[in-house]
Amino acid sequence: MVSHTEIVATVLFAIAIVHTFSVPVFARLADRGGTHAGLWHVLSEVEAVFGMWACVLFGWMWLTGGIGDAIHYLDSRDFTEPAFVFVIMVVAASRPIIELVRLVVDAVARLLPVPTALARFFVVMTLVPLSGSLITEPAAMTLAALLLRQSYFGRSGQDGFKYLTVGVLFVNVSIGGVLTAYAAPPVLMVAQTFGWDTAFMATHFGWRAVTAVVFNSLVLTLICRPFLLGGQLGGEVRDKRPECSRAVIGVHVLFLVAVVLASHHIHIFMALLLLFIGYTQAYKQHQSPLLLREGLMVGFFLAGLVVLGGMQQWWLQDLLAGLSPIVLYFGATALTAITDNAALTYLGSLVEGTGELWRYMLVAGAVTGGGLTVIANAPNPAGFSILKGCFSDGTIAPLKLFGAAAVPTLVAVIMFLLPNSFS
Repeated sequence: MVSHTEIVATVLFAIAIVHTFSVPVFARLADRGGTHAGLWHVLSEVEAVFGMWACVLFGWMWLTGGIGDAIHYLDSRDFTEPAFVFVIMVVAASRPIIELVRLVVDAVARLLPVPTALARFFVVMTLVPLSGSLITEPAAMTLAALLLRQSYFGRSGQDGFKYLTVGVLFVNVSIGGVLTAYAAPPVLMVAQTFGWDTAFMATHFGWRAVTAVVFNSLVLTLICRPFLLGGQLGGEVRDKRPECSRAVIGVHVLFLVAVVLASHHIHIFMALLLLFIGYTQAYKQHQSPLLLREGLMVGFFLAGLVVLGGMQQWWLQDLLAGLSPIVLYFGATALTAITDNAALTYLGSLVEGTGELWRYMLVAGAVTGGGLTVIANAPNPAGFSILKGCFSDGTIAPLKLFGAAAVPTLVAVIMFLLPNSFS
């Protein structure tokens, strides 16, 4: 029987989704100033939305069931993913890592037989999202967003170009992490239960994802060719300080690899973060300000999603269980836009008696729809937080993001629905 708390949690979850799509309205109210400008500004922060409504749910549970029940529920939630996204954002966004990635992007771009301006943009939109299969999707999103902000989003206006780019970025990152069994949150949640290893992911998901990512990036580059070649995007913002030494870059890479390897162990990667902060303080001349505020806000967003999402099993699991594989695919793609795709696949993994085709369609649909909204995929809030200040309203309008991601998502749909060994 459904409890009143689950019903209240679902209502609050729906309100949080509506709030997310209403952020531009609050942003405009904040810009007008006035007595309540500060409140409107807080309400316009997408990263705070689910955390705020999760606090409301906690208060409701406290009032109706007592503080013990409320705390017990929080203790039963797993906050490893929000904490990991925070840590990986801080480490991946450090100056030595960004310099290394820029060097790699430039080297690969020089190998392509096209103008450098086109090649660099294409590589950023292709290679960096696909690297999420190795360094995890949140790290790939952080790196790609920072490179875009520094090189292409510096000039005010030109929101059309920016929305197209962010739409493709979110979709490419969502599907770009499926070449391995540990890097994409929706895959990680089911890999052990379904018995899927990296070889399975590369064979059944990987080549489809690579094809879609390359195609999306190629079409975007061709559409944006006049901007990229015409100098309309402004010059790249480069750090004028001397380049970081190879030793410092090597230490940062070791920290990044260690955090990725410890991604399931919150005590270890949090300890690594403290060591990393200490190291950056010791060698300040090689550092830029760490992305602590942005990382904390994204972690707060995801933690709120964990708290509210944990109460949605009563309707979501039964809904998934009753769908045929092809309907499940489109249903998962649509549901991902209003829920977290990792939570969606986890609930699907609890359904008993499912076949391989049903499981494939569940995960494929979850990653396909991961770029449609900011809440669809765990790395999206990271990209949102880094890039939102580059847009005219100081935020990324959810409906415009949805529209920009629609065509790249359709490309992913075509690739993942091609015949496979389960059909």
